[in-house]
Amino acid sequence: MPRPRKEQVSLSDTPYYHCISRCVRRAFLCGEDVVSGRSFEHRRQWVEDYLLKLAGIFSIDVCAFAVMSNHTHLVLHVDQQQALSWSMEEVLHRWHSLHKGTLLTQCYLNPELRPKLDAVQLQSVRDTAEIYRQRLFDLSWFMRHLNEHIAREANKEDQCTGRFWEGRFKSQALLDEAALAACMAYVDLNPIRAKIADKPETSAHTSVKQRIKQAKYAKQPKALYPFVGNPRNNMPKGLPFELKDYLALVDLTGRAIRQDKRGYISASHHSILERLNIDQSSWLTLTTGLEQQFGAVVGNCANMLLYKSEHKHQRLHGMGAAKRLLNSA
Repeated sequence: MPRPRKEQVSLSDTPYYHCISRCVRRAFLCGEDVVSGRSFEHRRQWVEDYLLKLAGIFSIDVCAFAVMSNHTHLVLHVDQQQALSWSMEEVLHRWHSLHKGTLLTQCYLNPELRPKLDAVQLQSVRDTAEIYRQRLFDLSWFMRHLNEHIAREANKEDQCTGRFWEGRFKSQALLDEAALAACMAYVDLNPIRAKIADKPETSAHTSVKQRIKQAKYAKQPKALYPFVGNPRNNMPKGLPFELKDYLALVDLTGRAIRQDKRGYISASHHSILERLNIDQSSWLTLTTGLEQQFGAVVGNCANMLLYKSEHKHQRLHGMGAAKRLLNSA
């Protein structure tokens, strides 16, 4: 039986999560349907555009994404502290960019009507704003907005009704840097594994393509969570890796996956692998089967045991994989 979402998402353990949504019916999310001959390629842009729009509204950052023919992969970072620092007015403006809100919250944001609100009405606005604030860093609310929007648009285009996605999205908590790096590479290389792209820079509707495009100009995409370098004191918000290291790692891993040769990567240690203390064959296993190797939690053995103890789980799927692949990390 699936565990409640509140038991799968624990911000005290990690702010990083891998989320997967799959279509429930034969009709494609994107790509081309060989049976009907219809092309749904344009829907990839729907997903990418709305995903990045939501990232600008919610206090949730996009670390990596890949839009596939019948499913999507996202690596997300939940920034709870940022949401808690927003003013009430900021929270209401953000929520109103998606919903109408209540009559009172609309009045509060109207300079002419706000002075007319009495103390009871103002307290009601404060209470409502706090509900909105909690939702704006809630992974389930983020995925709900994304999937409902795409489902409505797809159903409208297909001239049908009914469920478009599976009942709920799958999520995996990424407990440490090794799990985060492996999962991001796994997501970014999905089109290559599916043989719909031959290299990262040509894999459309992926985060790695956006990063490579901006890296040519020594920049990073504003819509994606940035790379800020190795962990250190007074570290700015961002991914704890060097961008150049990550892109080199994705390129090397991608070539090994496409040619199906474990020993193709150079024998010299790559900086990320060396720092995370993962050997190359283990890395390739991780980046080709992350969903199969692990369940709701991904991390090294020590972190998974700590998570298991703190959340009082009898067992965690993936403990064997953690021992084999990430025990040294």
